Amino acid sequence: MDRVVYDRMAAHDSTHWWYRARRDILRDYLNRYGALPNDARILEIGCGTGHNLPMLSAFGSVEAIEIDPAARAIAGERLGRPVGDAPLPELPGVERGAYDLVAVLDVVEHIADDVAALAAMKTLLKPGGKILIAVPAHAWMWSAHDVVNHHHRRYTKATLRAAIGAAGLKPVKLRWFNSLLFPLAAAARLAGKATGREDSDDSPPPAPINALFERIFRLERHLVGRVPMTPGVSLVTLAIPG
Repeated sequence: MDRVVYDRMAAHDSTHWWYRARRDILRDYLNRYGALPNDARILEIGCGTGHNLPMLSAFGSVEAIEIDPAARAIAGERLGRPVGDAPLPELPGVERGAYDLVAVLDVVEHIADDVAALAAMKTLLKPGGKILIAVPAHAWMWSAHDVVNHHHRRYTKATLRAAIGAAGLKPVKLRWFNSLLFPLAAAARLAGKATGREDSDDSPPPAPINALFERIFRLERHLVGRVPMTPGVSLVTLAIPG
């Protein structure tokens, strides 16, 4: 990712509506479907500034990997111990067969060979282990945001399912999310394309709008996995060997 993306993440990951509500949605999704042991060993790959680590720590002992040095330093401060720097798909030095959960939250789209990355994650799992995956959806929504984030792709349910399957895994509870605000996001992307004024700035909107979007997005914590969701900006799934 461009340096500016990490800088914005560090500045806004505790206040931006998307980060705040997304953490709650993923936490409730894991509570319902993760079936993790009480002493789960968890690895987040591509943890960025570490903003998901407190949420994941509610499920067990968390370790993390981040290849950007500045983001890794912030994540290490939040975690209270060093964060690794092993790159995907090789993951050199990372213990195999050791984790109950591997979390890759808006990470797989950054990897050129997503199948190889997922296959490498599979080798990290204990028997019964799972991979929590979140990715951006809809190739037609490609914008300047994807460019500055160094994305290789956005996914459909079919393409994500195919990548997971090719890695020797199968998806569980593959669902859309960020669906309630999807019409606004889609309209903004289409307007940007039509006018040639696509914007890569993902800083939070004014406080009242930020609070409103957070409340709306957070409602999905009660819905994702439980009821069919209309198409959303993102996809989430658990992947298990099989």
